[in-house]
Parts: sequence; structure tokens; C-alpha cells
Amino acid sequence: MTKINPSIFKAYDVRGVYPKEINSSAALNIAKGLVAFLGKRKKGRLKIVVARDNRVSSPVLYRAVKKGILGEGVDIIDIGLSTTPMFYFAVWKYKFDGGIIVTASHNPPEYNGFKIVGEKAISIGEENGLEEIKKLTLQKKKRSKAKKGSIWKKNILKEYLDFNFSISKMDFKKLKAAQLKIGIDTANAVSGILVKELKKRLPCKIYHLFPKLDGRFPNHLANPLEEKNIKDLRSFVKRKNLDLGVAFDGDGDRIIFVAENGKTIVPDYITCLLSQKILEENPGAKILYSICSSNIIREIIRENGGVPIPSKIGHTLIKGKMIKEKALFAGEYSGHYFHRDHSFCEVPLIVLFEVLEKISKTGKSISQLIIPFKKYFYSGIINLEVKDKPRALSLLKRRYKRGKISHLDGLRVDFEDWWFNARPSNTEDLLRIAVEAKTKSLMQGKLKKIKKLITAN
Repeated sequence: MTKINPSIFKAYDVRGVYPKEINSSAALNIAKGLVAFLGKRKKGRLKIVVARDNRVSSPVLYRAVKKGILGEGVDIIDIGLSTTPMFYFAVWKYKFDGGIIVTASHNPPEYNGFKIVGEKAISIGEENGLEEIKKLTLQKKKRSKAKKGSIWKKNILKEYLDFNFSISKMDFKKLKAAQLKIGIDTANAVSGILVKELKKRLPCKIYHLFPKLDGRFPNHLANPLEEKNIKDLRSFVKRKNLDLGVAFDGDGDRIIFVAENGKTIVPDYITCLLSQKILEENPGAKILYSICSSNIIREIIRENGGVPIPSKIGHTLIKGKMIKEKALFAGEYSGHYFHRDHSFCEVPLIVLFEVLEKISKTGKSISQLIIPFKKYFYSGIINLEVKDKPRALSLLKRRYKRGKISHLDGLRVDFEDWWFNARPSNTEDLLRIAVEAKTKSLMQGKLKKIKKLITAN
């Protein structure tokens, strides 16, 4: 057996460079580790969903995953080329025992990896099972004597889209009357499989940027959180006088919007917009937001009669807390949005439909709709290189001890007119800093002082 590098197991998934770190041997043994993990939790014959994105290395790894699962006597539901939300849908909708999708999300093309879920599509990270799967994967395995599993192929695209439309309940007459024009950039990634169907179903003029599936991502990386990767979409929106621009990431679980003026919309503003509508229809609902997000989210939720609940960052952690709190919706600063009715999984299409509904119903542009949310000045997430992360956090805590301190995710300190959060990276010598204040100068000044304190010690 080829030796597997343990470092490919991250906090929320498995990821590494192909074929140096992620290869057929690793894929085969991770699949076997997943079977062993799920088998401890359920008696009887398991049924596992397998899926993949369109990276160049994905077909090779996909075959190895299927070989590993089938060899352990487990049945496979093969849904093939799929976005991550489609994959989640297949697992929870049909009540299968778990699943594994071959994807490295928004990473560069030389990377690949795996996202793993249990029953009800509950994401498995290091805090709820990935560490055990890692141990089972690295163990020397006996040859399985089980009868080889069976494989069923299933196309779920239509059912997945039907589900998303049923949740959003759009007013198609108003949407058609609005005659909206939108641009969708899928960056040659797997979300391209959705757009052809959206063109058929949405009464909008849809322009599809970089539709050809190409796992080399030749035009730009499928990471819309980086401005350089959406500059084509921004210029296209302005040039064509579109009402909205939409960008998906590499596995289709994140969505970023561009306004009609070509400016990128802060994901936190979309969380506010969705929260208003959700609370109008579900008074008193609980809504989660990441601890690094703007305070405006908390305020909008409260103003609209909801219950705001802060959460640690990371999709596995957010989903777990949503389940525990029985929350209806969650938004993360990185463009992940989650909904209870999709088994607490990401819902980029539902978010898109709700935004289109809001524009068509109000007659306002998206930039007009978000004006009320532009109350604070936010730094974004700043990565600072720090060798001794615990010491840096201790320095910050001592320096800002007069503020309201929280250790929900790293260190957050709140003052009357500003706050900051410092979160250590799980895998790198980095401290991720976010600062927000009531004025731009205050935000910039506090960020400068925090940087100086950390880098000088």
C-alpha cells in the first residue's frame, strides 16, 4: 500500500495536490475508511452516494473511490458529475447512509480532494468523525471477504432543480414582467451543468460566461471571493447593462453577486436581504451568522423579529449548530448560505431565486436594496503571518481587555463603536483578522494598531 500523507486530512474535508498527495491509492483507502466508519454506526448493507466535479484528476480518483467502496461489499448510488449541493440533496432526499464527492472546491487545478457526509447529508469534519476516518484510512487493512457491492446510476439534476424552485416559491409573472438580464460566471467549473436548465426555466435573459467544462480553469480560478476572479463578470455586467451578475465557486456551494453597477456585493448584505424575507414569512425564526460577519446582520435579524445566533466559521460547524439550535437559515461571510429545508446544507440556487424575486417584486436594483445595510466599515478578512498563534492571541487579549471578550472562534473583542476577531488558521502559521467600526478612519486605525502589535512581537 502506498503511504498516505496524513496532512491531507483538513478541518472540514480532505485536500491535497494530485498526484503527490491525493492519488488513486489515497482515494481507494479513504473510501474503505469511510465504509468502516459508517459501518460502525449502522448494521446491515450500506448505501453510499458518490459524485465528482470536473477537475482533470477527478475521473481517476472517482474510479478509485468506487472500487474501494464496492470492494467492501457496499452498494453505490453513482450520480456522476455534480455540484456539492446536488450531492447533499441526493444523500438526504433518498435517505442514504452517507456519501463522498471528489472535489477540491475553489482550489487551483492541481489540487483535488473529498468532501464526506453521513446520513441526512451531515458534513463530517474533524470534530465529528473525520479524525476517525483518518485513523481507519491509515490502518493496514485486511482483504475484504464481503460480496462485491452493486452500483446504480442516478441522474438527479431535474429533481434537484424542482426542489429548489419549490422552496423559493417565485412569482413567475412578476419575474417575467421585470425582464431581468443576468450574467452567470461558472468559471469552466461543474456549476455549468445547471445553467442550461436555468435558461429553460427562468423567465430572464441569461448570459453564461465560461460555460465549457474544463478542469484546468483556463480563464480564471473558480474562487469568486477573490476580486481578480470576478473582474470579467464585473466588466460584462456593466458592458451589457445587466441587472445582476452571479459567480459560483469550483464545486458550486458558494455564490457571489455583482450589482448592476459592476460592484461586488458583500455576502453579508445578501444574508441581511434573505433574513428580511425569511422572517417576514417565519416570524421569530433563528438565523445563524459567522462570528466574523458584520454586526449589521445581527441588527437586521433583531429588527425583523428574529433570533440572531453567532457561529464558528466552517460549513461543518455551522451545519452542526443549525441542527442543534433548530435554525432556519445561515449566512457566512464567504458566500455560503444554508437552509433547514435542504437538510441544513448550502442553497446557492435558492439564494439566487430569492434575490431575483426581491428585485422583480420591489422594482429596485440590487444596489438600491442593500443601501440600508451599509452602516459599518468592514476590513474584510486579513491574513497575518504569525509563528506563535497562542502568544499573539494572548497579547491581543491583554491589550484589549477592557472590551467584551468572546472565545467562540479564536478571540473576539467588542467595544461600543468597533470590534475585532482574531482566528488562528488550522493548517497555516496565520492569524485571520477582521475589524469593523462605525467610521472608516476608526476601522483603519484599529486595524493598523492590531497589525503592529502582532508583527512587532
